[in-house]
Amino acid sequence: MVMVVFELTTYTPSDLDFLDALMHELSPTSFCSKEKLDAVVNDANSHLYVIREEDCVVATATLCISHTPEFILGAVETVVVSTACRGKGYGRLLMEHILKEANRLGCEKLHLTSNPRRVIANSLYQAFGFRKYDTNYYELEIK
Repeated sequence: MVMVVFELTTYTPSDLDFLDALMHELSPTSFCSKEKLDAVVNDANSHLYVIREEDCVVATATLCISHTPEFILGAVETVVVSTACRGKGYGRLLMEHILKEANRLGCEKLHLTSNPRRVIANSLYQAFGFRKYDTNYYELEIK
C-alpha cells in the first residue's frame, strides 16, 4: 500500500482526536484543540500535512511560512509519527513533501527545532541537509 501525504484543509471530529493523540506522543503536555486546529487550517501561511492509514491520521507535520524583509522563511513544526507506525518511512515521506512544498511556496530557508532525545528524527533531518545552527534560541510564553 502506497502512503500519500496530503494537506488537511477540512477535518472530522475523528481527525481532531487523532491529531490530539499525536500531539500527546510528541509531548505529554501538548494537545490539539478544535480552536487550534481551526486556526491552522484557516491560516493561508500554515500548511498541515498528514498521512493516514485507513481512516486514522498516523503522522503529521506543519509548514509555517513567514515573510520578512530579508527572506521567505519556512518553519517545520510538530513533526510526529504515531509510535505504532514508526519505521515505515512516514517521517521521510513527510519531510520530502515539506521540502517540495517549501520550494513551491518560494521559501529560501527552512528552520526546525528538534529535541536532542529524538535521535532518529535528528538523524533524518541531517540526512536531508539540515545543519545544526549555533544560535541563542529564546522562547517567551505569552498567556
